[in-house]
Amino acid sequence: MTAPQASAALPSDLTPDAAATAPLHQHDEFPTGKRLAVLTLTALGVVYGDIGTSPLYALKECFGPHHNIAPTPEHVYGVLSMIVWSLFLVVTVKYITFIMRADNRGEGGILALLALVLPSRKVGTSARRLTPLIALGLIGAALLYGDGVITPAMSVLGAMEGLIVVNPVMAQAVVPLTVAIIVLLFAVQRFGTDLVGKFFGPVMLVWFATIAVLGIAEMRLAPQVFHALNPWYAVTFFREYGLHGITILGSVVLAVTGAEALYADMGHFGKRPIRLAWLALVFPALLLNYFGQGALLLRDPAAVANPFYLLAPRALQLPLLVLATMAAVVASQALISGAFSLAQQTIALGFSPRFEIRHTSAREAGQIYIPEVNWLLGIGTVLIVLGFKNSSALGAAYGIAVTGTMAITTILFLQVALRRWEWPAWQAYALAGGFLAIDVAFLGANVLKIHDGGWVPLALALALFALMATWKRGRVLVQEVLGRSTLPVDLFIEDIKGRKPMRVPGTAVFMTSNTDGVPPVLLHHLKHNKVLHQQVILLSIVATEEPQVPPSDRVEVEELGQGFYRILASYGFMQTPDVREVMQAVQARGLLCKASDTSFYLGRELLLPTGNSAIAWWRKRLFIVMARNARSAASFFNIPSNRVVELGTQIEL
Repeated sequence: MTAPQASAALPSDLTPDAAATAPLHQHDEFPTGKRLAVLTLTALGVVYGDIGTSPLYALKECFGPHHNIAPTPEHVYGVLSMIVWSLFLVVTVKYITFIMRADNRGEGGILALLALVLPSRKVGTSARRLTPLIALGLIGAALLYGDGVITPAMSVLGAMEGLIVVNPVMAQAVVPLTVAIIVLLFAVQRFGTDLVGKFFGPVMLVWFATIAVLGIAEMRLAPQVFHALNPWYAVTFFREYGLHGITILGSVVLAVTGAEALYADMGHFGKRPIRLAWLALVFPALLLNYFGQGALLLRDPAAVANPFYLLAPRALQLPLLVLATMAAVVASQALISGAFSLAQQTIALGFSPRFEIRHTSAREAGQIYIPEVNWLLGIGTVLIVLGFKNSSALGAAYGIAVTGTMAITTILFLQVALRRWEWPAWQAYALAGGFLAIDVAFLGANVLKIHDGGWVPLALALALFALMATWKRGRVLVQEVLGRSTLPVDLFIEDIKGRKPMRVPGTAVFMTSNTDGVPPVLLHHLKHNKVLHQQVILLSIVATEEPQVPPSDRVEVEELGQGFYRILASYGFMQTPDVREVMQAVQARGLLCKASDTSFYLGRELLLPTGNSAIAWWRKRLFIVMARNARSAASFFNIPSNRVVELGTQIEL
């Protein structure tokens, strides 16, 4: 028997191991005044770091040597028009206006979106029909992990390549310095972002003000660049280049990377600050800078080597490099923190083994540190840098991870519109179809670059999908085996009345994933020890489809008779279960549980691949390896280690 895994509140095909992390946090739905200003400034640092640093490389990549597109005025207008309208349609219309409406009790992100779809299924909707949606959600999550590996590499490399502009002899130092910054970045994650987080917003405020001023200064010299506002230039570009023009979209998409962060981080700030930051500062600053880079190319086509850094006077290029590096670190931090949040959600939804989750702030939700995830991301990012060596080569790998996630988000949004909001079918399909057409165009352009590096996030996503699906399937099989040895509570209580086993003082808490029957670990205890405590509690951690469960709704207590009680402790998928907290709540309900007289009984399974379960042999062995390396239930659920008793059982899969 393992730590709690089942949940009555979720569909049976989405049973969680445990709820995941973060203390309750509340944000005003309609903040105003100083509160709105603070939230908006903070959102700049957390939400907009990734998309805010895209001017470092997006336009440069569109005119990179691999595309062989000369920076003529018509081409500049065409490419710039694609970037401008992509920012408007993808970020402003799709994410800011529509996707952010699909919040799960204020939380966003692809797994929160998936959780919105699954509980809303109509009576008669089979689990088989939901399987493709679950698979899509897992693939999207896997691609986001890939984004968490690639974004720090892309952002820091893009910033450090400014060294080549400042001093060409420093070209050989770009990769070593990038690796050093990335290693330092991941090394300091264990200290949390509670203290440094307050500096992220001001850094990005200075960044956006700087790139806007640089753009304005250059636009004054070539105001004809505003011709790019006309989308006909983008159409003309495609008419001229045909299929090759579509490949340019693979670089244009770099301008909208980070759009998913607007939705994923919505729960930390609320919709209004994120929307205000975008419309009032981020969007205008990005447009001004891109127009400035375009104006520079109109005046000096040779500036295509690095139009961002060449916007600045030579005396300011080194300070700009320092500021860009700081902005790149902020962008990387946002994706790393997002990977931590994603990991806790996959644990909650039963697709990942338990990891150690440390809260790094007593005040701010979502500020957590997961050592295993951190160092896996860090190693992966360093390998990416060493393998690709420059942002141009990395652009192909970056784009496919982003566009794949965007397309999956659109598909899940369509399901929410149809199932949860009950929109008319024509309206939902028309809107989602328009979004998906853009997503598929971007994705198709990046698929063409799979051989140039796009295979990296696909391979990573495939591996992570296999791990998550295998863990889920393995836990279902284990629960089926344990379920067959579970005894109905009423029969067990009647047997206790008749047998009257010896009762000893104190309280025994049996952790169980089954919210109905008697857990096998209790039956094993009674069989071998022949005694029961005077007070016996069957404790189940129940994960809900809600991100947060308030403490007032945390605990349900049911008296079963003969000194037996069943306790259901509910946690949202953005929270960490805490057994000490549960026991305090139980005592507040009048159930006396003296800490020194309470013992916690857990099951430890010995898994063997010798059974006849309908699962491939390699998946059995993979699941067993994952189970053996999972974090212990006692540690994950914060159970006093000196009060834990484990009883083993052998299970053949």
